[in-house]
Amino acid sequence: QEKLDMSTYPVESIRNFSIIAHVDHGKSTLADRLLEITGTISKTDHNKQVLDKLQVERERGITVKAQSASLFYNHEGINYLLNLIDTPGHVDFSYEVSRSLSACQGVILVVDANEGIQAQTVANFYLAFEAQLSIIPVINKIDLKNADPERVEKQIEKLFDIPTDECIRISAKQGTNVEKVLQKVIEKIPPPQCNPADPLKALVFDSTFDHYRGVVANIALFGGEIAKGHKIVSAHTKKRYEVNEVGILTPNEQPTHKLYAGQVGYLIAGMKEVTEAQIGDTLFLYKQPVEPLPGFKSVKPMVFAGMYPIDQTEYNNLKSALERLTLNDSSVTVHRDSSLALGAGWRLGFLGLLHMEVFNQRLEQEYNMSVILTAPTVPYKAVLSSAKLIKEYGKDQITIINPAQFPDKLSVSEYLEPTVLGTIVTPHEYIGKIITLCQDRRAVQKDMLYIDENRVMLKYLFPLNEIVVDFYDALKSLSSGYASFDYEDAGYQSADLIKMDILLNGNPVEELATIIHNDKAYTTGKLLCERLKETIPRQLFEIAIQAAIGKKIIARETLKAYRKNVVAKCYGGDITRRMKLLKRQAEGKRLMRKIGNVEVPRDAFIRVLKRESDK
Repeated sequence: QEKLDMSTYPVESIRNFSIIAHVDHGKSTLADRLLEITGTISKTDHNKQVLDKLQVERERGITVKAQSASLFYNHEGINYLLNLIDTPGHVDFSYEVSRSLSACQGVILVVDANEGIQAQTVANFYLAFEAQLSIIPVINKIDLKNADPERVEKQIEKLFDIPTDECIRISAKQGTNVEKVLQKVIEKIPPPQCNPADPLKALVFDSTFDHYRGVVANIALFGGEIAKGHKIVSAHTKKRYEVNEVGILTPNEQPTHKLYAGQVGYLIAGMKEVTEAQIGDTLFLYKQPVEPLPGFKSVKPMVFAGMYPIDQTEYNNLKSALERLTLNDSSVTVHRDSSLALGAGWRLGFLGLLHMEVFNQRLEQEYNMSVILTAPTVPYKAVLSSAKLIKEYGKDQITIINPAQFPDKLSVSEYLEPTVLGTIVTPHEYIGKIITLCQDRRAVQKDMLYIDENRVMLKYLFPLNEIVVDFYDALKSLSSGYASFDYEDAGYQSADLIKMDILLNGNPVEELATIIHNDKAYTTGKLLCERLKETIPRQLFEIAIQAAIGKKIIARETLKAYRKNVVAKCYGGDITRRMKLLKRQAEGKRLMRKIGNVEVPRDAFIRVLKRESDK
């Protein structure tokens, strides 16, 4: 395979762009067509979402990782190099989108002609708008019989102030008008602002781990050139490397002699450690230091879950698998954690529930690791009032992730819970149901706007722990799948939080303590007690399973004792004889209950702590 010469593509004939849209509006399909037209992949019927390479993506039919590919296209006699990045659409992966935009000068905003503008379309548009990228609106799926491109054009004009004549109507599945998109990209998107004569300056915007070659980093060059044999330094770790290979992704790796300013490609430089290729890092030539690029703002995890190996002997394997996977998915935060019931493990922070499921699935498929995931929680804060505690922590506000660290009410002036600003876009006939749902979840309405005659955009302030488990599912089933939901962080607000303990025969079980809002305490307590009653094996004595807030018991289930039939030997005779035998048995059971302690089996913990899928 001979190496390509990239020097024939000067900066002014390079275009870097990405495709953004809501879930299922046809980003990856449009990417397939663009790859076919430019001859990057051969035209066959098998080209369905070529850029979705992960097994998770294939199974679920969604994009999880942003993938890049370089296309060569001849327009009016000039050869252009187009670097395309296909991005995910779900709100949980918006970090991938914002990272991809940093390597681009423009975006293609795809909107489904059938569905119209949805919540994630709005969110992604503002990401691109804030990054000051030029935006090309494309209306996809015009081959569907319910398609209504005129309506969608009006929506785009009303919400985004983009004139209707700028919209390109295409069908990515059938390839109608897709050429036009490429021409628009060349005309409207500016070339990158950089100079090959400057010293080397490269941004690492993604990386993967290869067992044989170490870390493969995806880089965007903002100045200079890079070739095999160059000595480079990482601005983050200050380590020196020698470049083994550079190349472009077409979508498969294609080695080249050099990469020049403005181009996007990959680099292999013998980075052995997973931690070395930090996403957002700047690379420069040895002895020619440059001002590092701003990088990416670190992302705020929204959902925390405990992850533990099923068997403690697997701990080290799981640790290395986690390190490699977090290199590829840098929006996951990892903290060491240990639980009395489940042993040593980690507390992982995710951007949402889907993110958590996909991460877990990738661990299983790519690294053969099966793990226990505990129910998702959110980070709370407490404002301390006791001088002793403030001195101990060194600050007057602490973040509580683990219920074991929940401070007592007496030493706290107020508890805070995280909130998010949610945007719901829905057909207007479902408004009533959706408003009721939001009120049940303690949400506060902020705004309501009609996009056109039959679509409404609602804005609500939600407490995060109310939407973290099943809000999205409930919203979809209420609106027959038409409503779409998107949220962004909105800081903390004060809340009436309490710690709920679970007692077995009066002894608290530490692993089952939870932090919860006062209004929801009773229902959750009752549910936990019922679930425990089903999972704890019966003993020879009675077990009382109670949920308590402080000293007050709010729910109770009783697990009856096994008992021998002591009156089997009585036939006829006086009633007092029976009563005596039963009384003696009850006495024995009472003694046994005093000295007997309840061992909760590990799988009972797992069943109670795991997310309930069958609610």
